[in-house]
Amino acid sequence: MAKSRLDPQFEFFNTPLRLKRPHRNRFANPFPDWGLPKNFRLAMTPLRLRLTKLDLPQTSQGLAMHLSVVVPIYNEEENLPHLYQGLLNALDPLPHSYELIMVNDGSRDQSAAVLDQLAQADDRVKVVEFRRNFGQTAAMQAGIQAASGDVVITIDADLQNDPADIAMMLDQIEQGYDLVHGWRKKRQDTFINRKLPSKIANWLIAKVTGFPVNDLGCTLKVIRTEIAQELQLYGEMHRFIPILAHWRGARCVEVVTNHRPRLFGQSKYGISRVTRVLLDLMTVKYLIQYVVSPMKLFGSIGLMCAAAAMVSGTATLWMKLGQGVDMTGNPLLLLSAFCGMVAVQFLCLGMLGELCSRIYFQVQKTTPYGVRRTLNLESGREAATVQMKPKREAA
Repeated sequence: MAKSRLDPQFEFFNTPLRLKRPHRNRFANPFPDWGLPKNFRLAMTPLRLRLTKLDLPQTSQGLAMHLSVVVPIYNEEENLPHLYQGLLNALDPLPHSYELIMVNDGSRDQSAAVLDQLAQADDRVKVVEFRRNFGQTAAMQAGIQAASGDVVITIDADLQNDPADIAMMLDQIEQGYDLVHGWRKKRQDTFINRKLPSKIANWLIAKVTGFPVNDLGCTLKVIRTEIAQELQLYGEMHRFIPILAHWRGARCVEVVTNHRPRLFGQSKYGISRVTRVLLDLMTVKYLIQYVVSPMKLFGSIGLMCAAAAMVSGTATLWMKLGQGVDMTGNPLLLLSAFCGMVAVQFLCLGMLGELCSRIYFQVQKTTPYGVRRTLNLESGREAATVQMKPKREAA
């Protein structure tokens, strides 16, 4: 049996595949998706197309991971012992090591004392305490940045999220997803203050962003750490984590999770958050669509204003020359001048936005793209370095 020129361990079948119709580029792959098994691929050779069998690595299912559970806390002293025990009951049977990162968001009750007791009794409990209340988004961002695990799990401290759902969500991560977010399908909350605003907000967010979602307000999420730490959360952007991760190229899936009624304490959310969600939605829309190239937004508005200025200016001249209408009293002349000035301002704003976008990516040392993996890059750089050293020494 013939051997491959690429690797001697690859074996080719003797019978070549025949094409049904000619292609302009005979070296391109004419079969984009044949539904072949995972251990097969199409290999192109200069002579003919052959089917190559590969020994691909096994999936990550069953491999041990290190988990980082991030819990934002604000006035939850009665819930913390129950939450701690519930997390132990859910995580101890799993074949994974874990850490519990408790972020005290400036609690005014005895939550800090309870966290101190838990940390002294269990070294897996890590505590981050804020000087004052900075909000849930800041607490989640601090916990994510402090995480050292392979996977980050975020969960509320109010006991309404069920820690027993974590195992099911980790199964989705092992299947290849980068982010798994919960859907509180049977939500145990009041209808007017909680359910109705949430349904309207989720519908509006799905329409504006194009991201299919049923419940963005569920804090229970499982995220690969490299994805979570790429996100920069400000204001109250924690609700949009799946959308921001999807913009960075993450594979997301939504699963139904259990939701329980609150037993202790009071809810920190109400109908007043609707305004903040709408403002954050406009920010997210700008981030996912225009942050890389702001000129597409501001330039388009500027061009529309310039077109309106030209149309109204042309109409003003036609009315003056053709019908003798006085230009000084014609409102179309004022409209033309106004639209022209607005067009110039939006075009200048777009150029400033482009400059700020480049400064942002350079200062933050981030890229407008996300890399899933690389092959043979480090080895190639090392080989190039080794080859260059003798030349430099000889020079």
